[in-house]
Amino acid sequence: MGSIDVHTHYVPRAWPDLSAQVGPGTWPSLRVDSEHDAMIMLGDAEFRRVGADCWDADVRLADMEADGVELQVVSPTPVFFSYDKSGDEAVKVARIFNDLALDICEPGAGRLLPFAQVPLQNPDAACAEVDRCMGNGHFGVEIGNHVGDRDLDHEGMITFLQHCADRGVPVLVHPWDMPSSPRLERWMARWLTGMPAETHLSIIAMILGGVFDRVPPTLRIGFAHGGGSFAFWLGRFENAWHRRPDLVGVSELAPSGYLDRFSVDSVVFDPAALRLLVDTLGAEQVMLGSDYPYPLGERPVGAVVDRAHFLTDAQKAAIRHGNARRFLGL
Repeated sequence: MGSIDVHTHYVPRAWPDLSAQVGPGTWPSLRVDSEHDAMIMLGDAEFRRVGADCWDADVRLADMEADGVELQVVSPTPVFFSYDKSGDEAVKVARIFNDLALDICEPGAGRLLPFAQVPLQNPDAACAEVDRCMGNGHFGVEIGNHVGDRDLDHEGMITFLQHCADRGVPVLVHPWDMPSSPRLERWMARWLTGMPAETHLSIIAMILGGVFDRVPPTLRIGFAHGGGSFAFWLGRFENAWHRRPDLVGVSELAPSGYLDRFSVDSVVFDPAALRLLVDTLGAEQVMLGSDYPYPLGERPVGAVVDRAHFLTDAQKAAIRHGNARRFLGL
């Protein structure tokens, strides 16, 4: 049985002028430089160079064949989320990109599983859009880990997560909008330190903010990039929960009591890091991911699992495809 990659991204080959379709503002656009090469622009500023593997199903499928990947979850690139816009504007953007995602995945003959984006700043509209998308053929939803200063324990976020639990919609949480400063603008430090920290904070918010206490265990939620730095610092978190009940010990259970409530992907690159995830969360909570097709992703997909000689065959099978099948409801 082939692998299931739960963490990949798409960029459409083209999309409408959002200033004309949605309203004035600084929007992402695509500057096409060649048949196989383009640049995502934010206004007049270059954001990220991308290639045909972002939009061409044939290229994706060829890479999947090379890496032994049977199915690929195809999620938005977070720059499209538009959480900084009004709810009405973000609804329009989400509908445009969600419909384009279906077009990108359709040639995959069932091997490319699109995940939707939603206007998370407007919980009612987010619930309506995820319902529309699931009815149209999406398999789940990718959300950013925060909307401005609102973390995943904000009342509106809980409303959306409860809705996903009720509807059986799998949720992939991806870090985005990392803090910026002159110190973080060197060496891609926002991606190297900011992303792990953002994901770590999101899991803390789910625990201490009472989300796992309020939303039923039917919620299938996964965190990209190995859950950030959470697994490494669980001991510190657990210690603080017991020693500072006035500030930290505010959830019904200690942090370790929630480890079976969420999954993480395997995009940690080093077998020692993967071992920490497995030892901390359990092999049943780790799913294969790659961050394909971006340069900081893993190729061949699953290389870290192959090199993890401490894993049993059953654990490798669970990480490569079994856990993802449960997460996706396949």
